[in-house]
Amino acid sequence: MTKVYCYSRCTTCKRALKWLDDNKIEYEQIDIKENHPDEMTLRQLYKKSGLSLKKFFNTSGQLYREMELSKKLPDMNENEIFELLASDGMLVKRPLLITEDTVITGFKEEDWRKALYL
Repeated sequence: MTKVYCYSRCTTCKRALKWLDDNKIEYEQIDIKENHPDEMTLRQLYKKSGLSLKKFFNTSGQLYREMELSKKLPDMNENEIFELLASDGMLVKRPLLITEDTVITGFKEEDWRKALYL
């Protein structure tokens, strides 16, 4: 089953969910703020995605900016980064699409279309 971590007040997430509904794709919606992925899950998603670890951060988010993570991340090791990402769902880029075959951060229709074989 396709899963989508999203935040109810995020306009990009709303757009992505509407796109899924319009394309009649079944999915499980998970509130990223209330039920954010834990460290082990993030490690699995990272490995499955083939993306750089930085792509998992919501770099435009308020918390990311408040914590000045753009300055801190380069000096952090991978374990510290996963621990930080798992500490608060608002740090994780959303929507986070998880299919049987891949993981995609953010919403780009073309990428989602390919991932969902449309």
